[in-house]
Amino acid sequence: MPEIHDKTDSEYLCDYANYDSFNQSSTCTNTIRRVDITNPRLVNAFGGKISNQVNVNQHVQITADIKNNQDKVQKFVYIVQVKNQVGVVISLGWINGLSLEPGQTFSPALSWTPLVSNEYTAEIFVWDVSEEGSTKSWGKLDALAKHVILKITS
Repeated sequence: MPEIHDKTDSEYLCDYANYDSFNQSSTCTNTIRRVDITNPRLVNAFGGKISNQVNVNQHVQITADIKNNQDKVQKFVYIVQVKNQVGVVISLGWINGLSLEPGQTFSPALSWTPLVSNEYTAEIFVWDVSEEGSTKSWGKLDALAKHVILKITS
């Protein structure tokens, strides 16, 4: 997954396509925060906020507020990855074909149901799928902001 490393007042977007997992290094280029990902939370089927303490087999939705900080329309894919207590990915989902007008905020949500009692980490990513990026493979998509984390217990 792309990573953003904070360096003083600017952020550096690391290109995952050039990521060397053995040496844990990548090629980075300077970028601005094109979108904000804020307020990660769990909601029910009606969009009402619920506690991060959920029951086994309780259907929840994982959402966050995504705001376009640019002066252009931004196409994106919303990705949620859920890991268990030992860091194993147990769920991976995405919504493609989304876009934000300049200054617009939108809160996409993906459903998830914990099947066993555990401590979980949901990671929320927003990646660029603009026209110039539409032919890129998943491994070469650019992150639009630093991913956010939501802790969940069941």
